[in-house]
Amino acid sequence: MKHVFVFDPKAFYGQQWKMDNILDNIGQFFRTQEAPDFSIQFSRYRRNAITIIQDESEKAKSDDIIRIYAIGGEEILFDCLNAVALFPNMQLAAVPHGESYDFLKIFGENNIEAFRDIPTLVKGEALQTDIIRWGVNYALNSCYIGMNSAILKKIKDLKSNMSKNSFIIFSKLSSYFNTLFGSFDKSVAAREYKINIDDTDYSGQYCLIHVANSPYHGGRITGVSDATPDDGLLDIALIKSSHPMKTLSSMRRYSRGKRPKNCIIIHGKKISIEAADQMWIQLDNEYIQDTNITMSVVNHAVQIVTVNNLTYPLASISAV
Repeated sequence: MKHVFVFDPKAFYGQQWKMDNILDNIGQFFRTQEAPDFSIQFSRYRRNAITIIQDESEKAKSDDIIRIYAIGGEEILFDCLNAVALFPNMQLAAVPHGESYDFLKIFGENNIEAFRDIPTLVKGEALQTDIIRWGVNYALNSCYIGMNSAILKKIKDLKSNMSKNSFIIFSKLSSYFNTLFGSFDKSVAAREYKINIDDTDYSGQYCLIHVANSPYHGGRITGVSDATPDDGLLDIALIKSSHPMKTLSSMRRYSRGKRPKNCIIIHGKKISIEAADQMWIQLDNEYIQDTNITMSVVNHAVQIVTVNNLTYPLASISAV
């Protein structure tokens, strides 16, 4: 097996010591192995990891299994996913050192630290995992359209213009006020969507559309708490528009793992969404704007590395 460690240096801004410790741990572990085959790379800009992984795969032996370690946050995981998806000889390990690691939370918060331990992760096994196809791109965790994506994009822009300490102070206030004002903004909280899920029409006014491959978002379990990333299906939540205070209540309940009364849950394989104006769309940690998007599940399209024999929870509904 060939092991390729891809670092996102931005995830260690102001914490060079932490990245140095990981580099030391990698070196110490492989020095004890017989005929080790590993390399260490640094992704310097978005999508750089895709080129790096392509180059590394060309250097590998034809019968090699190539295990990619995405070290950082969700940005580097997204880039690495889009390099390894659909390649049966590639595996992907998430090494969470960024601000969020929503996908890994399905294994339990108490197991997250084990994914940071290099020897444990190297010895881990890979699970066949579904992904979300969006054009020529792939997402691992989820897609949000509506209030959440618009609010989170504003917060992300705020972060880029503030120091880390200032952002920590103001982020919660910004999230609260953006959510409050957003509930009164019909362009995000009561927009008309044309929605088709597996040839069934669900068009209407919604404040939130959540297409989930896994149950966590923003560090919390969501209303699609039984979403499982190996069942061949997407868990789709549609929260209907209402008056502003009910919208606030519905959003709050949904982000705490509850299902509001105005929430529809559908299990499907393909969804297309259209709107008259540009929608804010969040796919994993990527933000795009478009008037239409089509997504589908790709069953068992990537092998995700786990630790300590962990597996995904059993799906309540499986693909036919």
